[in-house]
Amino acid sequence: MEFFLKNKIVIIRVVGSLMLVIGFAVHFWTVPQKGLSKNQLAAANIARMEASLAPRGSQNLKSQKKDDTKFLKHLKNTQEKQMQYLTILAMVFGAIFLGYSFIPRKED
Repeated sequence: MEFFLKNKIVIIRVVGSLMLVIGFAVHFWTVPQKGLSKNQLAAANIARMEASLAPRGSQNLKSQKKDDTKFLKHLKNTQEKQMQYLTILAMVFGAIFLGYSFIPRKED
């Protein structure tokens, strides 16, 4: 316990710095890409070609299945929002910790 009290400022600065770095890293990791990569574009083209060659009877089978795409889209959007809020909170708390560690204190 004495170690933490003795090195409180250093610990707070390290935690604040780590929270800022992790917040920015996660933010830039999860930011959507601006364009499609060549592999994604090729995969989309192949899927389009396979769909055009598929027999028309298979589309009736797909339409009879329960459509979960709305639920999955909503779930994905919710997860993206949660990740955004988490990264914002991490960056805000990191900045608060860093700011707090630089406030001068009275030495008794």
